[in-house]
Amino acid sequence: MHIRLFARLLPGLAAAGAIGVAHAAYHPPERADDGWAVADATALGWNTGVLAGVEAKVADATYKGVTSIVVADHGRLVYEAYFNGGRRDTLNDMRSATKTLTALLAGAAIERGLIPDVHAKVYPYFVDRRPFLHPDARKDAFTLEDLLTMSSLWECDDDNAFSSGNEERMYVGEDWLRFALDLPIKGFAPWMKKPADSPYGRAFSYCTAGSYVAGALVERAAGRHLDAFSADVLERPLGIARAQWNFAPEGIAMGGGGTRLRSRDAAKVGQLLAAQGEWQGRQVIAKAWIAAMLTPHAQARDDAEYGYLAWRFHFALGDGRDQPVWAMSGNGGNYVFAIPERQLVAVVTSSAYNQRYAHPQSQEIFREFVLKAAPAPR
Repeated sequence: MHIRLFARLLPGLAAAGAIGVAHAAYHPPERADDGWAVADATALGWNTGVLAGVEAKVADATYKGVTSIVVADHGRLVYEAYFNGGRRDTLNDMRSATKTLTALLAGAAIERGLIPDVHAKVYPYFVDRRPFLHPDARKDAFTLEDLLTMSSLWECDDDNAFSSGNEERMYVGEDWLRFALDLPIKGFAPWMKKPADSPYGRAFSYCTAGSYVAGALVERAAGRHLDAFSADVLERPLGIARAQWNFAPEGIAMGGGGTRLRSRDAAKVGQLLAAQGEWQGRQVIAKAWIAAMLTPHAQARDDAEYGYLAWRFHFALGDGRDQPVWAMSGNGGNYVFAIPERQLVAVVTSSAYNQRYAHPQSQEIFREFVLKAAPAPR
């Protein structure tokens, strides 16, 4: 089962303030022919002793399975390190961080007039798959936005092994699209919040099948596979020369997980989020779409909100202040963190798939080493 993320740290990880810092030698990233500018973090006011201190924690296996950490400040790489067999050219399996890519591609399709808007109804894109099981007028009303916010009324919950729509049930079949479109409407037990009683008016339920359908919808609207559309509207504009997408048995690109990216390329996607859709002076994704993506639309956890297939966490800074952080997140502890108001981006890749410590570990690395080393907002 794909272990989900939680912002709370698991027992056994360091308590607040208990993490020691080893003073490793800091080295600025090397310039490469990939579009990234590089800078010396010391000159930008970073505490490089704290920043590079994470290396000792990876080396002594305090942090397990970490394969890379990349940090960018105002569009310049300031830190880059690889561990445990990871290399600059490694294509990291980002798992569910792929979902944020799908949201970006939905925005690109809307900008090009391929989809009318985020309120486009889902089922009319799949009329060739009729009839559907469990017909219901509420299903007919599902919108793209419902899928992007994990708040459709499908009975689909990846955190519940008994759920009809649990992703593991989808993976064992040969027609993932029909699996999702045939799902029944969920019920709400007395102890469950209904949409009307939930913050933002949406009842969040983590549903990879819904993200898959969102990607399939973009494919149909664009008239080509999601990977080809992504190459044209996202990857080439960002200078991403290598990426690998997964495909379902029926040949549809998997918009819900498994895309492979190099760490520096994943950081470019984070920079796109941090810089309102802009990369090196070019508006790759519409500014208004990035703003919509990075607006809370659903309460995902007590301590996390959800935008358009993107998480919003809150990390305590230790001085009573709270730092909101947007994140692409995937099984194994694979993260792209972005703080737009600080123009700060960090990538943590990890091979700790299905391990309960994976998500808290990567979040801890970002909070204790990146955030604490970063200069004051400027």
